[in-house]
Amino acid sequence: MKAGRIALIAVAAALIFAFFAFDLGRYFRLDYFKAQQAAIDLAYRDSPLLVALAFFALYVLATAVSLPAAGILTLAAGAIFGLAYGVLIASFASSIGATLAFLASRFLFRDFVQRRLGDRMNAIDAGVRKEGGFYLFTLRLVPAFPFFVINLLMGLTPMKARTFYWVSQAGMLAGTIVYVNAGTQIARIDSSGGILSAGLIGSFVLLGVFPLLAKRIVDAVKRRRVYARWPRPARFDRNLVVIGAGSAGLVTSYIAAAVKARVTLVEKRRMGGDCLNTGCVPSKALIRSAKFVSHARRAREFGIKSATVTYDFADVMERVQRVIREVAPHDSIDRYTKLGVECIEGEAKITSPWTVEVKSAGGSRTLSTRAIVIAAGARPFVPPIAGIDDVGYCTSDNIWELRALPQRLLVLGGGPIGCELAQCFARLGSQVTQVEMLPRILMREDPEVSDTVMQRFRAEGVNVLVGHKAERFVVEDGVKVVICEHEGAQVRVPFDLLLCALGRVANTGGYGLEELGIPLANGGTVETNEYLQTLYPNIYACGDVAGPYQFTHTAAHQAWYASVNALFGGLKKFKADYSVIPWATFTDPEVARVGLNESEARERGIAFEASVFDLKELDRAIADEEAHGMVKVLTAPGTDRILGCTIVGERAGDLIAEYVTAMRHGLGLNKILGTIHVYPTLAEANKYAAGVWKRNHAPQKLLAWVEKFHAWRRG
Repeated sequence: MKAGRIALIAVAAALIFAFFAFDLGRYFRLDYFKAQQAAIDLAYRDSPLLVALAFFALYVLATAVSLPAAGILTLAAGAIFGLAYGVLIASFASSIGATLAFLASRFLFRDFVQRRLGDRMNAIDAGVRKEGGFYLFTLRLVPAFPFFVINLLMGLTPMKARTFYWVSQAGMLAGTIVYVNAGTQIARIDSSGGILSAGLIGSFVLLGVFPLLAKRIVDAVKRRRVYARWPRPARFDRNLVVIGAGSAGLVTSYIAAAVKARVTLVEKRRMGGDCLNTGCVPSKALIRSAKFVSHARRAREFGIKSATVTYDFADVMERVQRVIREVAPHDSIDRYTKLGVECIEGEAKITSPWTVEVKSAGGSRTLSTRAIVIAAGARPFVPPIAGIDDVGYCTSDNIWELRALPQRLLVLGGGPIGCELAQCFARLGSQVTQVEMLPRILMREDPEVSDTVMQRFRAEGVNVLVGHKAERFVVEDGVKVVICEHEGAQVRVPFDLLLCALGRVANTGGYGLEELGIPLANGGTVETNEYLQTLYPNIYACGDVAGPYQFTHTAAHQAWYASVNALFGGLKKFKADYSVIPWATFTDPEVARVGLNESEARERGIAFEASVFDLKELDRAIADEEAHGMVKVLTAPGTDRILGCTIVGERAGDLIAEYVTAMRHGLGLNKILGTIHVYPTLAEANKYAAGVWKRNHAPQKLLAWVEKFHAWRRG
């Protein structure tokens, strides 16, 4: 493959060099062709087929090598062969030559560009897969765009060659006809620019604009069809109605109120949604209490002979509720009402694209609105395993109601929720067994990351069973038992309480999606486009109900796009940007990541270099007795551009922020290395990881000369 690339580059370079070195361009000037036209016409009359084939081959070659000759050759086609045959020859020759240039660009440069740009190409590739043919057609209609540049750039995308060919054939046809027709009158033309009069340029521009206008017309027809069966109110009571008061709904309504829109927020349960009441806030409160207990057990590590902690599980869980109550005012009806949001406690149902019916204690009312944002969140997934209802179970929604510590806790699931709660309950005194069907816990992370967390779990007494598939639950002599399959054998695990922690499913039922025919995506979330619009352009969805990420911070991130597009989409719409999404799992050690890890980079075939700094070398980590973990940064080969970062260790969720900022704003490792970090802090680990990269890229030849220079200076 490498030899083929070198050979192809050599041939193309030789042809281009010869073209310019020997001034072959003089043979592709209009004055030269006009001087030779009589001889060419004579040759064509004597051997029409041979001249046609030779001309065709010359045109294909010039286009394939991207020589600046297509315009003159198209004119010549008209002068030599007339309009009909000239269009036939020029059209097919230009399309075939363009496709050869497209394939050559892909063969030579696609892998290189992917290695250099990595994730930056993902959005472009996605756009080309979706509407690449349309945009190529538009560009082909406007000769003002250099066609050879289009050929080369399209070769770097995933567009199929046959699509590129037929779209080019169709798109260039109008321009080819104009040029060939001008060529039939070549005696009247003094230069290739002579045919590009102001009127003709205007015609080409109109040709280019037409597909864009056509797309808008098609979109308008689609909208009209979608809305056809729904009567549109003459006026609207509100600018926006938001369904759901979790992170996505709160941020959406906050932004709407901030820009002085009239917005109504409807929540049927509790303000703050899952994050405040059953997710982020209570879990972090429980993690903090459990960590305090673990520190007491590690007293000797801190130079303390012994330390005991007396606690009651019920008190710990009451503290969790106290934390929720203290945070709750931030998400309260009172606060949001003062911000300008109308808050309604009730059950919402979308009854038309512009109306929402709300049932509450005070009765039922219908709200009319220009736009609707669905932010209905998600709920824990409970697997349909035989016997699960017989043994009973908890989820992350209701485990906070416990006041008695389960002696034997079975955690089903090895994702972030399962891992965080398994470690908490083990530290608080439960005998915890964690069952995961996949070969390791935290499967989205690199293997060594999963192994680091699993080894800590086992050291703290968690019985981690990976590669175990729960097949059924039974009650034997009053004892609850899960029967798992592992490597062809049955494994029986007794337990007192089951916690299902197998992810979350979007809340998509009961509020009108079915009646309006709003489709769901493959993952069970509400289907949206890149602007977060549903089937109805004025109905948006964001947060867990829309995916693709189910994090509180991404819900808030999406909410900005949903609210701004819903309120100002008629003027300007913004595509949701998922280019830099961080997340963290708050186990001990914490695991935080942004961008690619090694596993994903290999799966996608993206070249990378890994720079790893071991936290056992960090002074502050040593002082804190937390000298374990790592900072691993992936960069594009030969550059300091960051592709992703994984941090495992104390406060990893905080430390990752520096890399999130760097990736978001295009800062490389040299910038991090050149930034002063306070000593001694955990944040220094980020700088030292950049230092690892710098040492790996030290200019060894230059340093050898510098060494000789210093030796010379010493005499």
